[in-house]
Amino acid sequence: MRTRLAIKTHALLERMFPERRLFLKSESDTRFIRLKPEMQLFAYLGVSLVVGWAIIATAVLLMDSIGGSNFRDQAIRDQKNFEERLNQLSAERDARAAEARSAQERFNTALKQISAMQTELLTSETRRHEAETGIDVIQSTLRDTIREREAARGALTELRQQTAESGALVAAAEAAPAPLTLMSEALEETAAERDQVVADARNAMDERDEIEHEYKLLQERNDEIFRQLEEAMTVSVAPLDAMFRSAGMSTDRLLNEIRRGYSGQGGPLTPISISTRGEEPSADDLRANKLLNQMDVLNMYRMAAEKAPFASPIKAAVRYTSGFGVRRDPKTGGRRMHNGSDFAGDYGTNIYATADGVVTHAGWQSGFGKLVKIRHAFGIETYYAHSSAILVKVGQRVSRGDHIADMGNTGRVTGTHLHYEVHVDGTPVNPMIYIKAANNVFKKQNQRARQAER
Repeated sequence: MRTRLAIKTHALLERMFPERRLFLKSESDTRFIRLKPEMQLFAYLGVSLVVGWAIIATAVLLMDSIGGSNFRDQAIRDQKNFEERLNQLSAERDARAAEARSAQERFNTALKQISAMQTELLTSETRRHEAETGIDVIQSTLRDTIREREAARGALTELRQQTAESGALVAAAEAAPAPLTLMSEALEETAAERDQVVADARNAMDERDEIEHEYKLLQERNDEIFRQLEEAMTVSVAPLDAMFRSAGMSTDRLLNEIRRGYSGQGGPLTPISISTRGEEPSADDLRANKLLNQMDVLNMYRMAAEKAPFASPIKAAVRYTSGFGVRRDPKTGGRRMHNGSDFAGDYGTNIYATADGVVTHAGWQSGFGKLVKIRHAFGIETYYAHSSAILVKVGQRVSRGDHIADMGNTGRVTGTHLHYEVHVDGTPVNPMIYIKAANNVFKKQNQRARQAER
């Protein structure tokens, strides 16, 4: 069977590739090379493979060139979009800073108004107390005067009756008119004093009505100031509370840690008290104390925001190349967990601390290359990996926005970028949660500010 198959195959090949001879002639000799059908077949297949490979390689190169051009265009578009987004974030940050300054100014103005209001209230209360005391004195004097007048009238009537009954008494009265004259003058003086007391009483009542009217106006103004302050506190505290909650942080824990850390420097503000009579706190006292407590909470929230990484580590134009979670490893192609976010940019781009803290590592670490670790409050730690240069040292205390390193490609990388991680109590979390939480809160506050301006 094999012989027949070989014979048939050879015959088929001879029909397709007949045997050829290649003659090589020299001056003294002539030789030839036999080209068998099998050899011609192998040569044909080889040439076909080479030509096919050349065609495929040319097509791949053309496709790579076209794809590379599209990729570059896409990268340029992405870079432009990212730059526009960064510009928007920068504008929002500036607007937020301006809003914070404006809120601080409004807060200081409101405190001055409260202080002036307290002074006016104390003055009004003193004047009212004095007016009440004066009215009581006037009324007592008026009652005494009326009693004296009635007594004088009774004495005069009795004297006249006695005079009518006894002519001798009349003669005696005519002989000595001085007592009657003195009594008449005393009665006239008493009537004049009475009229003056009545006029003083009326003036005092008018003054009391005027003071009560001023007091009502002052109370209305006081209510308006309290409403404005309460609205300002609500607008300021609620977004910060939402920012911490969206980042998965316990606000109760934050406030307790801030209170413990700053308890030796004063703690909460001292509640005010308007009344000095030892009475129960009034509604204004309670509202003022509540506002002061909210101001204390707002101040502690701002301290906590400075200590948590609510910021971006890069301020220049970069490209977001990889996020938090399971991804395809760029080196091996396998599925691996990625514990941070990657930002690709130019070599040497500035890297900034995202919150106040203390440097715990500043050097080489396997896989991370040149790495900076910063420990922050609330059990948070941030990583800045693959740097080309480190500008801080272990134990150094840094603030948000400090230049701590330069972007590079050290360690296990495919190109220049920053690998940024956030750890909470030793567990990696998505860094974009903190960056987006801050951006969303600032954006909403800017929208509220624009709506309030309209």
